[in-house]
Amino acid sequence: MADLQSTSTTLLRDIANDPQHVRWGEFVARYRPAMEAFMRGRFPSLDADDVIQETLVAVWAALPSYRYAPDEKGHFHNYLIGILRNKALRQLHKEQRQAKIAEMVGRDDPIAPVSVWSCVPRDLTGTVPTAPQSVSQSVDEQSWRETLVEIALQQLMNDDSIQSRTRQVFLRVAVNGEKPENVAAAFGIKRNAVDQIKKRMMLHLQKIVAALEKAGNI
Repeated sequence: MADLQSTSTTLLRDIANDPQHVRWGEFVARYRPAMEAFMRGRFPSLDADDVIQETLVAVWAALPSYRYAPDEKGHFHNYLIGILRNKALRQLHKEQRQAKIAEMVGRDDPIAPVSVWSCVPRDLTGTVPTAPQSVSQSVDEQSWRETLVEIALQQLMNDDSIQSRTRQVFLRVAVNGEKPENVAAAFGIKRNAVDQIKKRMMLHLQKIVAALEKAGNI
């Protein structure tokens, strides 16, 4: 059986060479959950479906010339998140400009559109500025990992094999940041039991994140 990396690079090659390839469904299934989680966490006000669709179109157009070189350029998921972030930023800037124009026009200001555009930095009206490659890769890698943690946490909280009380204790102490002694009192258990629950659940969460990283580590 081929290893994950060879399978993943083959996936990129297949869809790059054929825009109608059946493996596009596999590609979307692999990356869409992370893209949706990224949008929820970073750009909750935007229509995630629209931004993701624009990103997929951009990826489709770029893949024929894309060269997979993780040691030089970073993993593909960084590349993908970078495109997604730029598309989201453009959409956010567009909506902000439109809202500002609508606000100014609502005041019956005849030169409002000119005034608004003159106040918009050039960087926001052209291409989204990019950071130096090493910085950009670091940001994208961090964004990717935070996204995987969010997905893993959702899976953990929806795992019916884990007792509801255990999930709630973990949520309150590890995610909401409540004091362990307060959580222990709320559930009628010892402080040590809260610590043990947090430790077990963190290990479980780490395993889920590791599995997600392995599945998407291209």
